[in-house]
Amino acid sequence: MLQKNIELSNKRVLVTGAAGFIGANLVKKLLNKFEGIHIYGIDNMNDYYDPKIKNDRLREIEAIIDCKANNGEEAKFDFAIGSIADKELVNSIFADFRPEVVVNLAAQAGVRYSIENPDAYIESNIIGFYNILEACRHSYDCVNASSVTECNEINEIAEKRALKDNYHGVEHLVYASSSSVYGSNKKIPYSTDDKVDNPVSLYAATKKSNELLAHSYSKLYGIPSTGLRFFTVYGPAGRPDMAYFGFTNKLVNGEKIRIFNYGNCKRDFTYVDDIVEGVVNVMEKSPDANEDGVKYKIYNIGNNDPVNLLDFVNILQQELISAGVLPKDYDFEAHKELVPMQPGDVETTYADVTPLVNDFGFKPSTPLCEGLRNFAKWYKDYYLSQQPEIS
Repeated sequence: MLQKNIELSNKRVLVTGAAGFIGANLVKKLLNKFEGIHIYGIDNMNDYYDPKIKNDRLREIEAIIDCKANNGEEAKFDFAIGSIADKELVNSIFADFRPEVVVNLAAQAGVRYSIENPDAYIESNIIGFYNILEACRHSYDCVNASSVTECNEINEIAEKRALKDNYHGVEHLVYASSSSVYGSNKKIPYSTDDKVDNPVSLYAATKKSNELLAHSYSKLYGIPSTGLRFFTVYGPAGRPDMAYFGFTNKLVNGEKIRIFNYGNCKRDFTYVDDIVEGVVNVMEKSPDANEDGVKYKIYNIGNNDPVNLLDFVNILQQELISAGVLPKDYDFEAHKELVPMQPGDVETTYADVTPLVNDFGFKPSTPLCEGLRNFAKWYKDYYLSQQPEIS
């Protein structure tokens, strides 16, 4: 296992996409685990899905802050509504907050939506990530100055960035990539050693671009960066556009669910708590220089156990009945429609997490039935708690 080299207690941490599914859960984990941590969150709060869920996630974060304050514990959470594609906003946050660790989770998500609205992906996933990289790069301006005089000149130019003598720049940039970068790779499980030069969607192409940009900035400017390829993240208060959530909404409304590739897809479903635990582990270890002298690393975070989509739907329906979301006599067969593969989709995702296990002694392990049970209970409480019991 690797020796961790970043202590997150009392650190300033910037989390982009902080009101998102993974982002909000990460913020809560960090606040609960590390003393004196100061987190700055940014999220554009767009309406790609119901903003109410995002606002409720933020309220849960505020409740943690209030609880800690009442117990005399120190923890801070600042939040800005805005896009990381807004360069001026990103630069001002870096200038005022001076983050020591940056976790970039802000991105326009969704494979199918990228076919309908490509502009959103270029803006957030490419321009936005470039802005984050540039801000990280300039966080070292004084550190890399060759003399006191040069440093003073840099400080005059960068006065608005508020670079201070005791700030040594970003110690670690962690950013979200995706299993979609593997495209139609036939070799499974997917390994970070595999070539990923054939994306089958714009979303996948933007995520691969993030990895390439991060590598070049790590090489040129010494930014220690780690990319995380997430595999089909699910759980309570997740994204309504994800299959498990969308299926549930449709079934509750008596609509048919469409199962793509006639149910012959396999997905490596990864519970959100496992994803967050993996992110925290990675945050605490800035990568060592590789054989080329670049402080750069990529990991898969997946459950390492792909599930057939029809089996997934069967488990989901059992948990929805058990939680009382659907009645025991619900006719699932009448509400299923098997359809061809959608453009941009892949048949199988399957994560090789050996490097994650070797470096951190950690492997996602939440069983699908347990994760979906937690989701079903949350769904019942969040959407149906004011309605009569289903029998």
